[in-house]
Amino acid sequence: MTSSGDEPLVLQDRASDALFRAVRTGNAFEETVERLLQAIRLGVVAPGERLPAERELATRLKVSRVTLREAIRALQEAGYVESRRGRYGGTFVNVEPPRSTRKGPRRIAREMGVDLHDALTHRHVLETGAAEMAAARDLGEAERAHLVSLLSNAGNAELQNYRRMDSRLHLAIAELTGSASLTSAVADVRMRLNELLDAIPLLERNIVHSNEQHEEVVRAILDGDPDAARRSMAEHLDGTASLLRGFLS
Repeated sequence: MTSSGDEPLVLQDRASDALFRAVRTGNAFEETVERLLQAIRLGVVAPGERLPAERELATRLKVSRVTLREAIRALQEAGYVESRRGRYGGTFVNVEPPRSTRKGPRRIAREMGVDLHDALTHRHVLETGAAEMAAARDLGEAERAHLVSLLSNAGNAELQNYRRMDSRLHLAIAELTGSASLTSAVADVRMRLNELLDAIPLLERNIVHSNEQHEEVVRAILDGDPDAARRSMAEHLDGTASLLRGFLS
């Protein structure tokens, strides 16, 4: 079998097209981070190489340039890329991986024996169902006040406390179903994922977006709208899944 001299470049272009395809709506920031991380981790953009120009990337991913810049800034802060000014400037992949992630979530996942797809699928089924069932119940004033209080705690949490407050809100939603076994199952699957979440950077834009989605979920529950609660929770969980897939790719 013979191959042309430019075949590796052709394959590289195909991989680039696959990774830099249009993101879906709803979690544009998180999916943009995922796509960029996959391109870096899979060597489509090698260490020391420059990412495609901002205008080109935004067009290929079909995201706004504001969203793209926020994603690139998040990867800069995490140590994956650097920006250079001048005629030959742009965003370049760092030659050395971030020190804080050399052990990183991928090694943690291996040590934990976590099957990411299994854990994310399990979480999706449990938590979307929990949100739907919570919205279907006739909640008492104390239950409603407790949910609003935990929403506020998550929205105002200091960075170091955010994961804990986020988990507490999600568990409260499960508790509102009145099913102890469902609450226990939600707690178990969050334990499987939290150590991985703790191993990836907390991205400011993702936290803002996450809090906005929390508000949508809670509003649907308080309004007694099961369909909206399920949809909002599904969209919220998809954002977390995108980040985990990106950092674990």
